[in-house]
Amino acid sequence: MDFSVLPSGALTLKNLRTPACLLAQDGDLTSIELTIENGHITSGKGTEVDMGGAMVFPTFTDMHTHLDKGHIWGRAPNRDGTFTGALDTVAADRAANWSAEDVRRRMAFSLRCAFAHGTSAIRTHLDSLPPQDEISFPVFREMRAEWAGLIDLQAACLVAIDNVSEDGPYARTADIVAESGGVLGMVAFPVPDLRERVRAFFRMADARGLETDMHVDESVDPTVATLRVIAETKLEMGVEMPLTVGHCCSLSVQDEAEAMQTLDLLAKAGINVVSLPMCNMYLQDRHAHRTPRLRGVTLVHEMRARGINVSFASDNTRDPFYAYGDLDMIEVMRQATRIAHLDHTGTDWPHAFLTNPARACGFAAPSLAPGAPADLVICKARSWTELFARPQSDRIVLRAGQAIDRALPDYAELDDLMR
Repeated sequence: MDFSVLPSGALTLKNLRTPACLLAQDGDLTSIELTIENGHITSGKGTEVDMGGAMVFPTFTDMHTHLDKGHIWGRAPNRDGTFTGALDTVAADRAANWSAEDVRRRMAFSLRCAFAHGTSAIRTHLDSLPPQDEISFPVFREMRAEWAGLIDLQAACLVAIDNVSEDGPYARTADIVAESGGVLGMVAFPVPDLRERVRAFFRMADARGLETDMHVDESVDPTVATLRVIAETKLEMGVEMPLTVGHCCSLSVQDEAEAMQTLDLLAKAGINVVSLPMCNMYLQDRHAHRTPRLRGVTLVHEMRARGINVSFASDNTRDPFYAYGDLDMIEVMRQATRIAHLDHTGTDWPHAFLTNPARACGFAAPSLAPGAPADLVICKARSWTELFARPQSDRIVLRAGQAIDRALPDYAELDDLMR
């Protein structure tokens, strides 16, 4: 239940707090007063409501998700919790079950969760090894139209790098992506002809005018270092289209000098990075009856110091790659703060959950300024320690100035798909 019921009509919400960086101010939290009228933030006045110091955010962008995989755990659990186990389990489930109707229902379930939590923009990766590309992208286009005005949606194809070539099935997948207004994606890992595969990928994206998004080095093996090759190739080719790389786990275990040189290349190439710490810590260095030592969290502090556009996102939800999660960006912010020690290291980290992902994907920039849509998440918490100590299940989510019904869909709705 929302912690407060707001009256109807024009409102002036007094005694709110928000991260100062969102207002281009110095400091941690700052007081703010917001007037809402006709679905927008205005400079006028309405019925005054004292919010008691509650924290307010613009609605969130979740820039790395897998809506097509979500919520299959009930029928396809990862028996050993390993990365290999996740790959094998998803491949078997995809071959057996991923019809258009199956993908559609699970995708809609996930979007309902994200909307209830206060997310207004999502980029999803879609498994696209043929024939799945011909199944999932049409469903995505339907979902994008159905959710227009509620959640802005983007989709990136997901195909392993050893399937990337300009004269094979991947070329047709790239055409489907272009026809869908999507993003060209792949999973990058060491292959003998890595540099040429990356060049082919960039050429295909450039020919179709596509932005790019890669899963990169999702491993805690220090010899896995495709990220450096990707950055070098982008610079050598003069590639200008936006590129986002996700995971980049192996940076955390590489030689310090080598890792810093790679980060310098990333900064020079203008590459966006998205960290997925919840999923990475679930999968990396998992061995039965052995405590994990290597956690796979990429070097976000060092990236930020170099001016690299760094974001955090949900990644997988209740599937073999991550058994938990609910597409809740406040949970992502809480967990990332704890995992990556974002506290005590500057006051601008809120950008990594709001401004940075929107910039990386080209979504509308979140704003609390007059004229912006009144799309807000308000938490009763008055400070960061109060925000992160509890799950904020009593938050208020406003869309176009109106409080939404935040009731989450019941998992039982998907029971027939789990049989």
